This record gives sequence, C-alpha cells and structure tokens, in this order.
Amino acid sequence: MRPDAYPASPLQALIAAVPQQGQVRWIGVRPERLGDMLILDAVEARREAGLTGDHARPGPRNARQVTLIQWEHLAVISALLGRDAQHAIKPEDLRRNIAVSGINLFSLKGRRFRIGQAILETTGWCQPCTKLEQRLGLGTFQAVRGHGGITARVIHSGIIRLGDPLEVEPLEYVE
Repeated sequence: MRPDAYPASPLQALIAAVPQQGQVRWIGVRPERLGDMLILDAVEARREAGLTGDHARPGPRNARQVTLIQWEHLAVISALLGRDAQHAIKPEDLRRNIAVSGINLFSLKGRRFRIGQAILETTGWCQPCTKLEQRLGLGTFQAVRGHGGITARVIHSGIIRLGDPLEVEPLEYVE
C-alpha cells in the first residue's frame, strides 16, 4: 500500500492486511492431463507458462497456470469423508500443484504473493472437478467444495522449493 493511501473503512483495512506467512509443504506437477502426479522437492515457475513439467497450457490468458491448496484443508476434507489418518486425503489426490500451510489462501483474493523466488497472482477459486467423485469415492465433490484452493498465474519466474515461505505482496493502493 502506498504510504499516502488509506483504506476507506476499518473493514477494508482488515482485508488489506495479511500478517500471516505461509510455508510450502508439498509440490507436484501433472506431466499428462490424466496421468499420475509427480511429487517434487522444487519446481521452476515460468512467467506466462506455469510450472515446468506440468501439462497446464502456457500463455498469458491461462488463469490456471498453478493451483494451490491449503494444507490444513486436507484434514477437513478427510474428516468430511469419514477417513482415518491411514486413509487421509493427500495433495496428489486432489491434483493441486502446491500445498501451503499457515495462511488462509482465500485472503489472497485479488493479490500478488511471493513463493520462493517466484511471484504469482491469484486468478480465482479452484473448484472440485467431477472426476474426483469417480476417483476418490462418493461424497468427495461435496467435501472439497469451499476447500479446493486457488488458481494463480506466474507474474515473475523463479524457483519454488519445499519449505519456502509464501508472503503476500503489499497492495499498491486501496480505493
């Protein structure tokens, strides 16, 4: 936020401030559209192209270059499905690229954020797909609703590693 810019209301000030910092807990790419996830320790995020090795279509118009899920939501989804710890939902089950803990991903709406060396921009909510029900069992679609994470595009290329922080970029201005 510019030093001379002030939020118009206390609520806008609360929305603009994101004091939490997240941490990358899991990274994966999908080399083929319906293929298995490849679990990684690090990945290159490429401007306008997404993650190296992921099948997502490159280009500046692709708003779904990277998908992120909140690590804490995996336990919620597992609980809603009645799964015990041994059969808990894992990030690769939901086919997201990055799982992050310690920050509410919904607070990133309309924001840019840094993960490792890369800067991403939130483009929307990651809704569950209809194939989840077929792959993971009855009730999965409803259990994931509201817990599916976010979609993002890469604004600045860089390497993302396990353990890297996720930090919210300051707002340039508030109207």
